[in-house]
Amino acid sequence: MDSQIYGFHNLLCITIFTLLTLTPSTFSRKEPTKHSSLSNSSAQINSNSVLVALLDSQYTELSELVEKALLLQTLEEAVTKHNITIFAPKNEALERELDPEFKRFLLEPRNLKSLQNLLFYHMIPSRVDSYYFVKIINQTTHHSSLFGDNLKISNENGAKRVSDARIIHPNDIIRPDGIIHGIERLLIPKSVQQDFNMRRSLESISAVIPQGAPEVDPRTNRLKKQAPPTPPGSPPTLPIYSAMAPGPSLAPAPAPGPGGPHHHFDGEAQVKDFIQTLLHYGGYNELADILVNLTSLASEMGKLVSEGYVLTVLAPNDEAMAKLSTDQLSEPGAPEQIIYYHLIPEYQTEESMYNAVRRFGKVKYDTLRLPHKVAAQEADGSVKFGQGENTAYLFDPDIYTDGRISVQGIDGILFPLQDHLAPKPTGTVAKLVAKQTRGKLMETTCRMLGAFGQDTHFSSCH
Repeated sequence: MDSQIYGFHNLLCITIFTLLTLTPSTFSRKEPTKHSSLSNSSAQINSNSVLVALLDSQYTELSELVEKALLLQTLEEAVTKHNITIFAPKNEALERELDPEFKRFLLEPRNLKSLQNLLFYHMIPSRVDSYYFVKIINQTTHHSSLFGDNLKISNENGAKRVSDARIIHPNDIIRPDGIIHGIERLLIPKSVQQDFNMRRSLESISAVIPQGAPEVDPRTNRLKKQAPPTPPGSPPTLPIYSAMAPGPSLAPAPAPGPGGPHHHFDGEAQVKDFIQTLLHYGGYNELADILVNLTSLASEMGKLVSEGYVLTVLAPNDEAMAKLSTDQLSEPGAPEQIIYYHLIPEYQTEESMYNAVRRFGKVKYDTLRLPHKVAAQEADGSVKFGQGENTAYLFDPDIYTDGRISVQGIDGILFPLQDHLAPKPTGTVAKLVAKQTRGKLMETTCRMLGAFGQDTHFSSCH
């Protein structure tokens, strides 16, 4: 019994000693073997490889696609096994001649497999050099690409082609493990083209632009049609009356111009500038006071100009404004009504208006006081506005012109015909005065003739 235990104890000690001595040597032999295999695989690619030449060649667009497709490691393994032939499209074919939508499709991360298949389609796992083209004159051969599809290679009377692309730089780069030919355009396999067409059709079906509920125009009671976006700085598409604030004889509701919150012009600064010009010019203080203090027309004009509209202001001078009575200005909305009739929604200068009246005789300009228009005609080498006895001459031309706002000084206040704010006609008073004057003259004449005894010859003296 004791001898058995003693024998088992000896055997156990010998086994443990053997394991302790053998295990470190075993591990030390396995680790160098693993490292040596990695170093051997990486040593297969040298600086003279066709793959290195591709990455350092003139075909930069193709080499970038190879890197983006994560094919470098796969191609390293390919060149270690056999020669490869690469048909490299020129940079222009990938940069400018390729459909931008198709290129965007290839570069999307979800389409990585399509990009890899496309690049493999340009590579053959065999060497096709100049000697091969000599052997296949007037023949067509088929070669399996790295992608798996067949490529047709032909040499018809010296015109070398691969598939439907012409080889423009044969034997462009020659290396021991491969060769690169330059071709005129990109080769697209049918499967990649089908993937692109399917993805594009799905996008056209699913990418529906959300549309809001239809809007009804309160003025016409019709559905509003969305206008195409206008480029910055273009003239407004809506009439100026649609962009004005609600007021007497104006549009019932404001409508934004094409600029929206992003104004094309600094209208408020331009209106402030022309009012300051009026004050410095002198003789137009009353109009400036009405624009700034009695009404909100200055800010409204600034908003209109900011939205791209233009204005011509017929500015009555202080002498003309002094003829306005207190009753005319105290009526509700009267100052606005008067000024609106002096605002023309066009950009006119003294020269343009004078040329118009010279050519057409009489011209009517729209005003911001709907539906009234102001008439203009030539008179004494100038422009006369208004009609009948309510007229005004262009007195101070081009006080302010900046391309958006034009200010023309006039020597009177204009009113539409049959306007309750216009002063009452004085034609009857003038006739009575004329009759009285003619009576006094006749009385004096008869007295003089009576002194000479000649009054009996005139019946009017009796």
